[in-house]
This record gives sequence, C-alpha cells and structure tokens, in this order.
Amino acid sequence: MLTPENTVVGFIGTGVMGKSMAGHLLRAGYQLIVYSRTKEKAGELLEKGAGWVNTPREMAEKANVIFTMVGYPSDVEEIYLGENGLVKNGKAGSFLIDMTTSAPSLALKIFNAAKEKGIHTLDAPVSGGDVGAKEAKLSIMVGGKAEDFKAISPLLNMLGTNIVYQGTAGAGQHTKMCNQIAIASNMIGVCEAIIYAEKAGLNPESVLKSITTGAAGSWSLSNLAPRMLNSNFEPGFYIKHFIKDMKIALDEAEHLEMKVPGLALAKSLYDQLAEMGEENSGTQALYKYWKS
Repeated sequence: MLTPENTVVGFIGTGVMGKSMAGHLLRAGYQLIVYSRTKEKAGELLEKGAGWVNTPREMAEKANVIFTMVGYPSDVEEIYLGENGLVKNGKAGSFLIDMTTSAPSLALKIFNAAKEKGIHTLDAPVSGGDVGAKEAKLSIMVGGKAEDFKAISPLLNMLGTNIVYQGTAGAGQHTKMCNQIAIASNMIGVCEAIIYAEKAGLNPESVLKSITTGAAGSWSLSNLAPRMLNSNFEPGFYIKHFIKDMKIALDEAEHLEMKVPGLALAKSLYDQLAEMGEENSGTQALYKYWKS
C-alpha cells in the first residue's frame, strides 16, 4: 500500500490545474517534490513544504510515484521517453501517472517502454477544469493495468470524485477524447444560446436560471456561461490546449474512419480565436467569436 510513510510523490507541471492537484497530495501528508519549466509556478507549493528538483531525471531517481500534468504530447514524450526522462531513469516498481490529455498511441508506447523496466504506468487524463482541480472534484479516466489502478486509487481519490477505470493502456486517453468531442459542440451551443438571449432583449442571467436545470443543462452552461457574462476570460482551461485536444480527437477519428462535423466546426472557430490572439484565454472566450 502506498502510504505517506513509504511514498515520495513527484509532480511535474504546476500550472493552472497541476498546482492545486499537487497541493492536495501535500496536504494529505505525502512528501512531495515538484518540477516545472518555470520554477515561479511552483512557488506556492515550495512555500508550503514541497521540495524542488531540477530535471525529470532527478525526480525519477527520488520519487516512487510521479504524476505529470503538462501541455502537449511532445512534452509528455520528452518527459517520459527522453534520455533524461522518467522511464529511462525510473526505479523498478515505481508508478508513473500521466494526467495530461495526450495521444492514446503515446500512452501505449510509454506503457510498453516502462513495462520492460518493471515500471507501472497509467494514463489518467482529467476533466473538471480549474474549479474541479481546486475542489478535488475532478473526473479521472484511467487506462493501464487493473492492479496498478487499484494500487494508485487512494491517491487518485484525493484529486477527484468520479474516478473510473476504462481499460488497458490508452483507454483513459480515448475516453478523454470522448469528453472533448462532447464539450466542443456543447460550447458552440452555450455561446449561441447566450448571444441569442442578448439579441432577443432578454436578461441572460435570468435565462440561465431557467435553462441550466433543464434538458439543456451542462457543466459548461452552469460554470462557463456566467464567466462569459462577467467578461471573465481567464483560463480554467487554455484555448491553445483545447485546440491541441481537438486535433488529437480529429486524428483519432480519422483512424477510426469516423466523421466528426461538430468537432471539426468547433476547432475551426477556436483556430480563428487563436489567430485573434486569444490562445491563452479560457475556452469560454469562444463567446468573443460572435462579438468580434
């Protein structure tokens, strides 16, 4: 059993979501060491007692459970499979849990490479944004070996409330693609509904009181539509990362010989926003498409 007494937890990526997630583990009494390309992002965790390492290699040598929450599949591949990465320098029997939304094929590649060294890996992307991360109410979708999921579940339970084992390596990432496909079209609907309300002369806040609890209800409608109305476009989840996710989903759908017109439309709109300089805004900034 992985307890605070026998576990050194590493966390790579202390951005909008990673900082909160790592903080939950630290407060639970686990020895925590962190790494981020920008050390300032880890400042709050360091002040609360987390240790710092200078490279993923150093972390692999010190920690026996390592979580990663970074930006892009290229980052994941470098951190895990690079010369100074976690797999090459990790200890047999250690656990590596990637919570980045990444490519299912890469999750399988990491799993196979780690297996040769006796290292356990799980792909465990999340949904719930900055609010879910802060409140430890994330949805976590997990791929890998069932026994590894069971072993690491006590730590995952500190990060989320809806934690589901989805199957073998890559299954967590495939499930996250389903999540992102559903969100993509839904965000268009949320924005169009708010803009329609405004143009019809309605009070959008009153409209939300009616439609958030009915058949139209969704997480985006309840949590992101109010941000739109308050002109709050700070990132709970960056547009640039959502575009990355949608590209992965489009590529996977192509491999499955599946048409995804809703997803394709959503990505085209977000691409336009990125070209307008909104790539570092939150996904709710899609509202600006109709305001430009």
